[in-house]
Amino acid sequence: QVQLVESGGGSVQAGGSLRLSCAASGVIYNRRCMAWFRQAPGKEREGVAVVRMDGSTRYADSVQGRFTISRDNAGVTLQMNGLKPEDTALYYCAADPSGCFGVSRIVPKNYNYWGQGTQVTVSS
Repeated sequence: QVQLVESGGGSVQAGGSLRLSCAASGVIYNRRCMAWFRQAPGKEREGVAVVRMDGSTRYADSVQGRFTISRDNAGVTLQMNGLKPEDTALYYCAADPSGCFGVSRIVPKNYNYWGQGTQVTVSS
């Protein structure tokens, strides 16, 4: 089992920055893939970024160059710079032993462990 607890959400003006943290505990093997997803009202949950155990990363095109994902034994963080109103969403941390292997996209159905989410609101 894996337990995930997000923190760091909040409200910011466009162009600002936020840092999301996800504290992770449980079997390390089940956390080989750690990712951030987001879901805006009325929209499907979408993948934002993923980091493997070896540190390799992948980003959604919409956040490439603005967001940075990183991990350590305690969990995973998402540094968000240059925030835009369209980044407004509920952000979720997720983990899985294999969800990031053999796929080119960050897909929610490939992740078995989820946090409760933290709200990010960007005003124009």
